[in-house]
Amino acid sequence: MKKLLNTLYVTTQGAYLCHEGESVLVRVEKETRLRVPIHMLGGIVCFGQVACSQPLMGLCGQRDVLISFLSEQGKFLARVHGPVSGNVLLRRRQYLIADNPADALGIARSFVVGKVANSRTVLQRALRDHECPDGRGDMEATVLRLGHLIRELEQVRTVDELRGKEGEAANRYFCVFDHLIAVQKEAFHFETRSRRPPMDNMNALLSYIYTLLTHDANAALEAVGLDPQVGYLHAERPGRPSLALDLIEEFRAFIGDRLALSLVNLKQVQAGDFKTTESGAVSMSDGARKTLLAAYQKRKQEEIVHPFLGEKVQVGLLPHIQALLLVRHIRGDLDGYPPFIWK
Repeated sequence: MKKLLNTLYVTTQGAYLCHEGESVLVRVEKETRLRVPIHMLGGIVCFGQVACSQPLMGLCGQRDVLISFLSEQGKFLARVHGPVSGNVLLRRRQYLIADNPADALGIARSFVVGKVANSRTVLQRALRDHECPDGRGDMEATVLRLGHLIRELEQVRTVDELRGKEGEAANRYFCVFDHLIAVQKEAFHFETRSRRPPMDNMNALLSYIYTLLTHDANAALEAVGLDPQVGYLHAERPGRPSLALDLIEEFRAFIGDRLALSLVNLKQVQAGDFKTTESGAVSMSDGARKTLLAAYQKRKQEEIVHPFLGEKVQVGLLPHIQALLLVRHIRGDLDGYPPFIWK
């Protein structure tokens, strides 16, 4: 499973990807800048004006290496993959559950419980490790309310009601998120979550990281044979990886938010790394994106004891482990889907 941790991110504009034998080559102005054996890769992510040769796409399809194309700002554009893995019986069962409101609710509830619990833990750890003099009272109140919401989630009877509870939890969490920013307060002041497009520096960071998480979740689901398009919490839309979006809910706070806060609080990114367009949207510089990608890969190498398995695993393997647990539940091997809950 080691190769699943290795994703090649290509951000250099004008780069051209091809292959020579069993190696992937990254060329810029006809000069080979990087050579990576394909067996070392689990995926390739191309940002902006990056081209891939057709023979390389074919080789990646044969070797189960997913290629994703994103805009320079991190918006998903397209994906190239080989033959669909898994068996038809698994996917038929996945679709049957999605069509059964009661069964879909059970899985969707687990995703939301994981999200709310991990958001609460992020706040609890901040209260424990830092003084937070300006927002301590608000953060403590939010921690208390999130705890109540976790219990209330067990009582919801429809997915729409579940989405309402999830929305309240997200709103309360992000209302105190600014208190977690310890330095560069003016440049990274956070008021509310804004997407498509992000309207401030912190939201630009969060959106970019969430895009990376979605790519990893999509790859994990395809690897175990599930259809990333058919989810249980997020509504189905053409081209939307609903199940991948479901799966990353457990990792938004634990991986995404903590990484964004680390980059800001350690001054690895600064105000000059961001620019605001005429429309008000905020984008990152190429240097900031490279810093973020390096930090993201480093975070994926960290180890944590998995709460359900009781074994030490690397953070980068968590989407793959959760995808496997989801398969076990869909097949009937587990009574329920156990979400990842950070302790």
